[in-house]
Amino acid sequence: MVAVGVRFVQRVSATRTFAKVAPHVIPALDRAVHRLTRGRVLLSARMLPGVILTSTGARSGLARRTPLACMPEGKGSSWLLVGSNFGRTGHPAWTHNLLARPDASISWKGRDIPVTARLLEGEERADAWKALLAFWPPYATYQARVEREIRVFRLTRVHP
Repeated sequence: MVAVGVRFVQRVSATRTFAKVAPHVIPALDRAVHRLTRGRVLLSARMLPGVILTSTGARSGLARRTPLACMPEGKGSSWLLVGSNFGRTGHPAWTHNLLARPDASISWKGRDIPVTARLLEGEERADAWKALLAFWPPYATYQARVEREIRVFRLTRVHP
């Protein structure tokens, strides 16, 4: 039954209507629930693993909190983030922030973890993209909808 629900969400998330509405609704809901549950619950993570990324604004220098889907790698040492922007034309702001200031943190399963972000390119990006498409097929629809190459970042845990 869960597989049917996931397939339904994948189909819906690949629509243009979802791309128009979701960026305004899902992050606001995720931030509110995450705050109210003190980091224990992230609504969107019910279908896809997710983090709250805290990055530093590229221009403002202010902390920016963004709920994002992620693909965990290994045993909690790295995560892939996709700058799909729900298949909209521009790169999402959080990707500009990470390019300017790659030191960030994530809230992962209620724990704050310092990370360093790195934009993947070339063969490394191609390998990650293949794994991401197997993980969440709607990314292919998002990429087909835009001319830009969707940015893929690897966040790596910073050990003190």
